[in-house]
Amino acid sequence: MNRIAKLLAVVALALPATAMTGLASATEQAAAKADPAKGETLYTQGAPDRNVPACLSCHGANGNSGAAANPKLAAQHPEYVHKQLADFKAKSRNNAIMSPYAGAMSDQEMKDVGAYLAKQAQKPATAKNKETIEAGQKIYRGGIAAKGVPACAACHGPTGAGIPAQYPRIGGQWSEYTEAQLVAFRQGTRKNNPVMTTIAAKMSDAEIKAVADYVAGVR
Repeated sequence: MNRIAKLLAVVALALPATAMTGLASATEQAAAKADPAKGETLYTQGAPDRNVPACLSCHGANGNSGAAANPKLAAQHPEYVHKQLADFKAKSRNNAIMSPYAGAMSDQEMKDVGAYLAKQAQKPATAKNKETIEAGQKIYRGGIAAKGVPACAACHGPTGAGIPAQYPRIGGQWSEYTEAQLVAFRQGTRKNNPVMTTIAAKMSDAEIKAVADYVAGVR
C-alpha cells in the first residue's frame, strides 16, 4: 500500500508541471504568430524611435515599388521576406541601406511585415524587349542545357509564383532588379543563396538580361 501511495503522489506532483509546460508552449506559439496589422503599422509608419523608416518610402504603397532599383514586395511569401530581413540583419546578405534597418527590427517584427506584404496584391511590371522574349522564355522554361543551367520554372513555377517557404515569387518583378540580383549572385556580392550563386555563375550578361526581362512579364 505504501508503494502505491508513493506512486500516486509522484503522479499527482507531475501533472501540474506537465500542464504548465503545455501552457507555456501554447503561449510561446501564440507570441510567435505573425500579426499583419502590426506589420502594416511598421511598413507604413516605421519605428522612428529606432531610426527605422517606413518601408513604403522605398518599396511603395502596399509593397508596389515605383522604382526599379527597389523590389516589388507585394504578394511575396512571408517566409521569404522574413529570411531576407534576417539575412540583412546578420549581414549574410549585406546592404548598406537595409542592413542597419533590419538590424533594428525584432524577429517578430520581420514576421509581421512579411505577413502584411503577403496579403497585398502585386501590380506587376511588364517585359519590354521584344527581341529577347523568346530567348528569355527558353531559359525560364527549359534552362540552358549546354551550361547545366536548370529551368527557372522548376523552382519558381510556370507563372513565377514560387513555392512558399522555399522559393520566392519573381513573376512581375522589375527586370532591372532581377538582373541586378543575378549579377550580384554571379559576382559573389550577394552570398545568401549558394544554389543561385552556382546557377548565375554559368550565365552570360545577355542571358541574364533576357530572362530578367521575360520574368517581368510572367503571370
